[in-house]
Amino acid sequence: MAGILFTAAFTAVLAACGPRTSPPPEPGTTRGVAPDLHGVRVLLLPVQQNLAVPGDVDAELAFGLRERGRGVEWISTAEVEEVLARSPAIQARTRGLPVGIFLQAEVDRIGDPLYGELRRTATLVDATAALLPIQASLEAAPGADPRVRLHATLIEVRTGRVLWFGVLEGGAYPANDPRGLASAVEELARTLIWYGGA
Repeated sequence: MAGILFTAAFTAVLAACGPRTSPPPEPGTTRGVAPDLHGVRVLLLPVQQNLAVPGDVDAELAFGLRERGRGVEWISTAEVEEVLARSPAIQARTRGLPVGIFLQAEVDRIGDPLYGELRRTATLVDATAALLPIQASLEAAPGADPRVRLHATLIEVRTGRVLWFGVLEGGAYPANDPRGLASAVEELARTLIWYGGA
């Protein structure tokens, strides 16, 4: 049942393919509506670019998303890397993925080499979707405390279609205050898992 809902949701949300030139996405930008992920196996990848955000961004994301999305079958990076270590012939990785296009254009469907790597990785762990945290950055206006900004996308791995993309920010806190990262993750989890998830 979850698979049927998932397929119907992503088909309805996005019909076009390929990147379209557009201004860089601003905080608060979201595209698409993430489907209900109850019972769906989702590959949770590590953040690909960390621009000066203190703390363990990957651990905070894993905790925050698991807390809100308890009905989701999250597959951790550690689980994936274990499987990849046992399958050295598979050309795939979890870090250093080519994600720059998401910061420059509107992407409806990913192509190679990113598509190939995600597809091979997801096949190994039987994942239907991948949550790809693209970038975490520390942003501040002059004279203000910084905010943690997260760019992330949810991809249907069989087709490479982008189901959802968002740029979310947390609250303004001193640079080393862990509440800054926690608030950004909470905003991401709330936006992605809009239906409550528990």
